[in-house]
Amino acid sequence: MFTIETLNKISAIGTDRFDEKYTVTDKAENPDAIMVRSAAMHDMQFGSNLLAIARAGAGVNNIPTVRCAEEGICVFNTPGANANAVKELVLTGLLMSSRKIVDGIKWAGTLEDGETTVAKQVEKGKSQFVGPEIKGKTLGIIGLGAIGAMVANAAIALGMKVVGTDPFLSVGAALRLDPAVSVVKSNDDIFAVADYITIHVPFNKDTEGMINAETIAKMKDGVRVLNYARGELVNDDDMIAALESGKVSCYCTDFPNAKTANAKGIIATPHLGASTPESEDNCAIMAADELIEYLETGNIRNSVNLPNAQMNAAGTKVCVIHKNIPAMIAAVTTAAASCGLNIDNMVNASRGDFAYTMLDIAGDVSDNMIDALNKIEGIIRVRVIG
Repeated sequence: MFTIETLNKISAIGTDRFDEKYTVTDKAENPDAIMVRSAAMHDMQFGSNLLAIARAGAGVNNIPTVRCAEEGICVFNTPGANANAVKELVLTGLLMSSRKIVDGIKWAGTLEDGETTVAKQVEKGKSQFVGPEIKGKTLGIIGLGAIGAMVANAAIALGMKVVGTDPFLSVGAALRLDPAVSVVKSNDDIFAVADYITIHVPFNKDTEGMINAETIAKMKDGVRVLNYARGELVNDDDMIAALESGKVSCYCTDFPNAKTANAKGIIATPHLGASTPESEDNCAIMAADELIEYLETGNIRNSVNLPNAQMNAAGTKVCVIHKNIPAMIAAVTTAAASCGLNIDNMVNASRGDFAYTMLDIAGDVSDNMIDALNKIEGIIRVRVIG
């Protein structure tokens, strides 16, 4: 039996995937796994039973991923599950940033019949909301992952020219791109040509404040910038200054704060990127499936703090989370041999400072082997499945 704790409301279509081997609850003293959306977890202390955390969404800034790895807790996210929802909001942002739609709606809401009718006021005042069409303009996309690629293809279909960059672009992701998308080497190549720029990269120490005074200066005059990834990717003070000078025509963000919520030239939406029932369902299903596979088989898919690894075992599977240090594989296999056990198959993968090894052991695994593994320096967690 496994206990799954939900820290936020998770779509039932996801939690219903857990069968009779699972108890799903929003209050558990020492759960085997946690499903979470936006709840802050950095100050949480985790129980000894906790094996995994699944974030029903892409970003994991609310989870202490490194500490989890150090404690042998695998953290998953759900890449691509909310991609279409975010793509649709980005397309909305493209149109809103061009046509002054938001300002026009606000203005229209103030009109009422007086000395002149509303209709006459509309005809007289509509010229102040003129804006360009997006057809034929160039959209620059920084990050061509699940969301960026969908935005690129949709923009091509809308008649835009698209240039994109991604230093981690996989072969699979490249194949999903419309052939009309031009992939360039660097962000600077985008800044030089793009009329619109949309950002789709994770937030980390390398991307924090990547849109700032220096990078904005490299952009075309009157550029429109869209940020539906993470608020911290853009330096707010530099962006507001660029809007005031006219260098940037409009900034759309899904992450309003005290500086940006009511600033002139900024269209701020209240973190609506994944706020669709379809997206919430997709994320919940993927998160549940990741937990089920890991808890029952030890296989890892879509982890953000441990390497992905899969192995089908004919015998007993021993799963070992350990530090990525020299001679660890030799130490693990020696421990098995010292207990008279034969390894039929083995998978090892690493990610940064951490690694994951799965052994397919012929026969039963004794407590002696588990003890031998736990005595090895650098071993973090040992699980026996089957």
